[in-house]
Amino acid sequence: MLDELAAVVARHCHGLWRDTEVPRQNIVAIDEPLTNIDLRYETMACFVVDGAKLAMAGDRGWLTGRGDMFLSTVGMPVTATFERTPYRAVSLRLDGGPLADLLLELDGTGSTAAPETDRLLTVPMTPELVDAVTRWVRLLDTPADIAPLAPRVEAEILYRLLAGPLGPTLQQLAMTDSPVSRVRRAAGWITAHYTERITVEDIAAEAHMSTATLHRHFKAATGMSPLRFQKHLRLQEARRRLVAGDVTAAMVAEAVGYVSASQFNREYRRAYGLPPLQDAARLRGNLVRWPIP
Repeated sequence: MLDELAAVVARHCHGLWRDTEVPRQNIVAIDEPLTNIDLRYETMACFVVDGAKLAMAGDRGWLTGRGDMFLSTVGMPVTATFERTPYRAVSLRLDGGPLADLLLELDGTGSTAAPETDRLLTVPMTPELVDAVTRWVRLLDTPADIAPLAPRVEAEILYRLLAGPLGPTLQQLAMTDSPVSRVRRAAGWITAHYTERITVEDIAAEAHMSTATLHRHFKAATGMSPLRFQKHLRLQEARRRLVAGDVTAAMVAEAVGYVSASQFNREYRRAYGLPPLQDAARLRGNLVRWPIP
């Protein structure tokens, strides 16, 4: 079953990754090993069909391989290394609307156990889930079927997830006052204000949490403190701008919120191993080899 799904993904992914015509669906097909790639995770369930990826977020790393799935409860910056290729994956961006509608339809019949923690979770896929995801991606073969069938297949995927070990955490995502949802809201607020001077107290107020509670739940979900999360966002955006345009390191540092260019240079080198302009030149060379759509 995994081989069939991998073939469908490869057939429809022209480039490294692609948002497809199916709502909330993203597919990935990578044929060469890639190291230390900056990614911005969304709140999503990702199904790894082939290969393996090591992702790092703050102090935590996790390896997801063929037949595994992982749940990201919050949008966050990560650094990824695709250790085994070919790598094939499908992700479902989690939207509160379809999830809440399904929970109302189930009327509390799903799992009600409290999640162990609001961190990212990795578990094996069941055959039933692989079958549903395969039918979801195969809708790309028959575009006329996407509008009538995609919502139904997505609901089945969510149902399978709710029935498994990820179910309690998914339920927390649909509850606006749960710790999982509050951390998600805090991360979204930091992302929207990452260039500004903000404090932990500002973030805690947005999340309606005490600073101690925010720190505990935020680090469980992202592997980082809230302010380290902000710094990671700044460095990722700085790296993107350096690769994309004819700009100086000082210009980029100011654009992403640094007051001190020397501090930016130190933190950039600590994060990526090279000074900003040297790292950008290296990455541009890689993009010639691995064009990104």
